[in-house]
Amino acid sequence: MALTEGEVITHSPVRDIRLASGRVLALITLDNGRDHTRPNTLGPATLTELGETLDGLKNRAAAGEIQAVGITGKQYILAAGADLSDISRVGSKDNARLIAQLGHKVLGSLSDLGVPSFAFVNGLALGGGVEIALNSTYRTVDASAAALALPEVFLGIIPGWGGAYLLPNLIGIENALEVVISNPLKQNRMLKPQQAHDLGIVDEIFPAANFLEDSLAWADAVLGGRKVERRNAPGKIERSVKWPVAIKMARGMLESKIGTVPRSPYVALELLEKAARGSKAEGFAREDEALAELVTGDQFAASMYAFDLVQKRAKHPVGAPDKTLAKKVTKVGIIGAGLMASQFALLFVRRLQVPVLITDLDQARVDKGVAYIHDEIGKLEAKGRVDADTANKLRGLVTGTTDKSLYADCDFVIEAVFEEVGVKQQVFGEIEKIVAENAILATNTSSLSVAEIGSKLAHPERLVGFHFFNPVAVMPLIEIVKTDATTDAALSTAFVVAKGLGKNAVLTADAPGFVVNRLLAKVMGEAARAVYEGTPIADVEKAFGPLGLPMGPFQLIDLVGWKVAAHVQDTMVHAFPDRFYANENFHALAELDQVVEKDKGGRVTGWTKAAEKALKGQLGSTPASAEEILRRVQDGLAQEIRLMLDEGVVPEVEDIDLCLILGAGWPFIDGGASPYLDREGASERVFGATFHTPPIRGIAHS
Repeated sequence: MALTEGEVITHSPVRDIRLASGRVLALITLDNGRDHTRPNTLGPATLTELGETLDGLKNRAAAGEIQAVGITGKQYILAAGADLSDISRVGSKDNARLIAQLGHKVLGSLSDLGVPSFAFVNGLALGGGVEIALNSTYRTVDASAAALALPEVFLGIIPGWGGAYLLPNLIGIENALEVVISNPLKQNRMLKPQQAHDLGIVDEIFPAANFLEDSLAWADAVLGGRKVERRNAPGKIERSVKWPVAIKMARGMLESKIGTVPRSPYVALELLEKAARGSKAEGFAREDEALAELVTGDQFAASMYAFDLVQKRAKHPVGAPDKTLAKKVTKVGIIGAGLMASQFALLFVRRLQVPVLITDLDQARVDKGVAYIHDEIGKLEAKGRVDADTANKLRGLVTGTTDKSLYADCDFVIEAVFEEVGVKQQVFGEIEKIVAENAILATNTSSLSVAEIGSKLAHPERLVGFHFFNPVAVMPLIEIVKTDATTDAALSTAFVVAKGLGKNAVLTADAPGFVVNRLLAKVMGEAARAVYEGTPIADVEKAFGPLGLPMGPFQLIDLVGWKVAAHVQDTMVHAFPDRFYANENFHALAELDQVVEKDKGGRVTGWTKAAEKALKGQLGSTPASAEEILRRVQDGLAQEIRLMLDEGVVPEVEDIDLCLILGAGWPFIDGGASPYLDREGASERVFGATFHTPPIRGIAHS
């Protein structure tokens, strides 16, 4: 209870509702007294009050005053889980265990009231919000609820208030693995109400208009004897045969996808495995111990740092000018009609819903680009992501032509042409003569100098770097690059457009590779160095495992494209020849159709025959050990980040970590690069200090 200072308490007022049958249901409505932008959360004071409320209702049930208990939330929200700011202040492993036990005691009492309990999930339910429902006897959901999820594994912990035991016993092991482990690891994927209903997490789904009335009528029918079917509940055969097989397959999948560095997915896997047997009390006790262990560890501390960056810093970009300076964008021009340009067009038209023009050198390319965009809109319609009217409207907003004069009324023009300064200068030179004087020009360069690209423009002050990451629809980051000439109006427009596209923008100076590619070039360069020294490629991939990146360096190169990677390496070596590695032979490899062999999980296992031929005579005979490779990349990253901060590429190290998390998939459990490099001692080795004072470590290390 000493941790409750400053807690926004979610209260649990009760009102009696007389159902049509004459039975009385006592309805708790969780409400923290704030609007929907401040969700209900479950801190120690909240749980204690809810526990007292439930104790009172248990006494009333025993006295025959009520025949059921219901629990719902304020408008749009049931609960967004534990108050994580409280959890990160726990101070000791014993306190962490107490918080887990308190949650189990209070939420667990929902199934021990002497009368049935009903959770009416009227809106957002995350973590502890879902566990309120799981601990209840029956569950309904509002068809318009924002999302349901158990996102704990994403944050380096586990569902610790019953989720890891109750869920597999409700919906079966395979479904539980998806909700508890797979979804959090897929960029924290959430469930829509219909999916939750299909999985069997909730028993009924009702439309928003009469959600509470329908839920109460349904509860009355259940109390009157209506049978509730649970098709996915596991039987004896599933527990003895299917369960161990599913766990084994999941473990293999995890090892191939994320390596063995992240702890929480494997702890969750063990809890789900053991949930097949034993009592609920044993299951809850296991969750208590697991949560206490994880909450006090380094990975949770790093996750909370990363979570804070993404939730707060990303929403208020440092250095962004006042948004009132932004030019209103009523039409967008995209130079190019290839895959990247077409992905831009789809994103701009879908998000901004303004006319989008694409151009290219010949009509065939333009037609192909427009056809791709129309096809993708069709796929969105087929999946129910947009309705037929919207799909038709979006198709109508996209036009393609070879006639560049149609750029005349565009407010924002972005190029997606070949990554070469001369080519970009040429296309902007042509467009500048056509567009209005206050139109904004944007380059999607990944590593070239924005100032150099704009050096031949009559108005270089209107040019900004606007660097997307692949795949464009999925990756949440845009690096917005400012030159010495860029006006606040151009910069402000870029930030407002990025927000309109649903992206997070980070401001960077016009330095080679900006943030993400500069650091990835370091990673890829060290991988290439080890290979050309004579280290087998599969050994190099494994050596990078402890970094915790979503894929090995050569798997990443294969994804971004060998030509692009070779080009980025050349740019970085040209800028910093003493610190970055590139090999001329890289270009020979980039000319091949296929460079590496991969296993079913997408991991690189070796070179293709053609690549081996191209590498003949190029490889040394002094392979590096895994420890040496890892140390070189750690020290190289620490040195580069320190230099970037000294050069003012971004204002603070937090911006570098934010870029790596959003643009390179750097895991939350590392907290980006800087907390990891501090923990591993690389910062001390390279510059005799740490990026964070004190370093970001778990309670167990303090």
